[in-house]
Amino acid sequence: MEVIRFIFWEAVKILGLAFLGLFSAQAIANLRSRRVWIAPALYVLVLGLVTAGAWAAGNDVAAEVYMWTCYSNLGRGELVKAYGNAVRAVTLRPGDLHYWRALVQSKMRLHQFQSARDDEPAVRKLSGGSPDEVDEYQFALCSFLLGQYDQVLQTTTRLIRQNPSYAAPYILQGLADTAAKNYSDAEKTYLSVLQLFPNHQAAVEGLARAYYLAGQRQQALAVIDETAKFPFPALVRQRFEALRGLYDQ
Repeated sequence: MEVIRFIFWEAVKILGLAFLGLFSAQAIANLRSRRVWIAPALYVLVLGLVTAGAWAAGNDVAAEVYMWTCYSNLGRGELVKAYGNAVRAVTLRPGDLHYWRALVQSKMRLHQFQSARDDEPAVRKLSGGSPDEVDEYQFALCSFLLGQYDQVLQTTTRLIRQNPSYAAPYILQGLADTAAKNYSDAEKTYLSVLQLFPNHQAAVEGLARAYYLAGQRQQALAVIDETAKFPFPALVRQRFEALRGLYDQ
């Protein structure tokens, strides 16, 4: 849908430029003036305006193509190419939020987490000061991977308050608390998720791991046992059994 909308509006721009050029040229041709320099000057002005409009439209199309190619590169695992195309899109249209998002994703796939975090002010500015929850989550994930757990907790707490049914911030908060050895806080977070989504795999694994690292091995095993009450795919159950073997040692 976004692609169709973009093509439609770019086509409208191009047709508008063509109509403007033809209409203006016709009007100048019919212009009668005693000053012979007026008509050539007007032709130059119209040509300049049409050229500038065509240049802008061309940059719009080029930036969009770079972004599409970036996502295609990401899908094929061509991370360096994806990054290069995202940079080109942002360079052509630095005021478009979509291109910054493509750049952030490319950097994260390349494990350039600090560089991705450095783009947060641009994303925040283009979002009117309030990035959406997906953007906020991605920056919080970068903070987690950089070991900046206090920053993670600030963001995830805000996201949970704004949207209590969004599970991803709970999981990230639990991971940050576990990494910071705040096991009781991690337990509370994971239990909050499981109250909403009893068969959430990441929450189950996170809660069991928090118990195990806190020295509560039996509690960790009990979390794995509790999964028998809920439907999980066969591969997930195999993973739970592997965790049981690890925690039962």
